[in-house]
This record gives sequence, C-alpha cells and structure tokens, in this order.
Amino acid sequence: MKNRFVYIVLLIGLFFLASFSRSFAQSKGPNIFEIKIYQLKDSIQESRVDNFLKNAYIPALNRAGIDNVGVFKPIREDTLAKNKMYVFIPFSSIKEFLILPKVLEIDKKFKETGISYLKASYNNPPYQRMESILIQAFSGLARYQESGLTNSSSQRVYELRSYESPTEALNLNKVKMFNTAEIDIFKRLDFNPIFYGEVLSGNHMPNLMYMTSFSDMESRDMHWKAFGEDSKWKELSGMEEFQNNVSHADIILLNAAPYSQL
Repeated sequence: MKNRFVYIVLLIGLFFLASFSRSFAQSKGPNIFEIKIYQLKDSIQESRVDNFLKNAYIPALNRAGIDNVGVFKPIREDTLAKNKMYVFIPFSSIKEFLILPKVLEIDKKFKETGISYLKASYNNPPYQRMESILIQAFSGLARYQESGLTNSSSQRVYELRSYESPTEALNLNKVKMFNTAEIDIFKRLDFNPIFYGEVLSGNHMPNLMYMTSFSDMESRDMHWKAFGEDSKWKELSGMEEFQNNVSHADIILLNAAPYSQL
C-alpha cells in the first residue's frame, strides 16, 4: 500500500512539473523539437512501430501534455527516405524534453500497451536503427504551427529540408538569413510551415532543418516555382553577406500517417 501511494504521488508530481514547464516555456522561450527517425527493414517492422506509436507512445505523450505529435512516411518515389519513418515531437522547453523519460517510466498504461515494442528481444527488434535530432526553433517562428491547410492530412505533402553549412559561423549566418527575411518570404507565399529550427544535436551538423506543407505535389511545385522567381528572394540570395552558407541540402517529401496529429 505504501509503495502504491509513493507511486501515485510521484506520478502526480512529474505530470504537474511537465505541465508547469510547458506553461512557463510558452511565454519565455522558443520551442524545442525532437525528430526521431526509424530505419526499418521491412513492412513487418513498419507495422510494429506504427502500432507502438499509435497505441502507446503518442497517447502517453498526450497524457504528459505533449500534443500534435507528427508521424510521417516517405512518398513512395522519394528514395532518399526509403524505409524510414519520421516522428516530430514538439516540446515547450528543454526541461520538458529531459523529464519525458521519467514521465514515461511511471506511466503504467504506456508500459502495458507498448510491451511488445518495449520488451522486444535482441533477435527480433522492431526497427533496425533509430536516430534522434534535437532542434531549437528560430526566433522568427518560435513556436511550431499546425498546417493551415484544410484538406485531409493524408493527401498533403510535407517537405522536410536540412541545410548543412561548411562551418558553425556560416550555419549561424544561414539562420540569420532565415530570421531576417527568408521566413517572411515563405509566409507571404503561403508555404504553411510546421517549424523552422537550428539543430542542436544530430548527425549532420552544423545544419538547420524546417518543414513546410502543401495540399498536394502540384501545389508544392507551384510554391517553389514562385519562391525561385520572387524578387525579394533573388535580392536576398544575391547579397554578399549570405554567400556560401550552405554546403549540402537534403529534401525529403513525406505523407502523414493516418494517426498523425499534424
């Protein structure tokens, strides 16, 4: 009985702390995002990860006060992201990110519904590898956004971009380019952004990442055509101050999973 009481008190305390951290951070600083990338061997692993995310992980995050978790899969012709699954988790602060494992550890329902994933054997894992990228939102868009599109999320094209820079200084220069003008161009041209952010920890640093959304592929192509022809973009990209700040770019086209919250 005593252990059960301690468990309940600890659970309430952690949930309260997570909720307080979110409320405090919403007025104090930019969002923190995590992107988890699952590398999958086959459709069986994909189904296992889908089941875990849909029935255990995302509901547990929602119980912890973390909403609008996005799950995305590559558009079939996009070979760059083949056999991968992308999970976008928006945190209101770094504290919320750090406390999440403790919150999940004492979430009994999470452990029960996710047992086949959480207790998978070494010779039958639910995925091949998993990558975690930690991102801080730009000052120009300090909060993530839900897509402003009105069609079904399953019909949309979500575009995830990563821009690598030769040095840390040039990465900051590219971030400045976004914050001072590039975000405004995207806004004016209705790119429906989900987030823009600087990578704090990941495999391709120094880099920044962002995600935009479009009603379909035709709309996506039309938006980028308009962007390339935009006079403000031509002026910005031609400025001496912002030359040579990108050394490599990855462009990944995604569809939302049926249970995605974005």
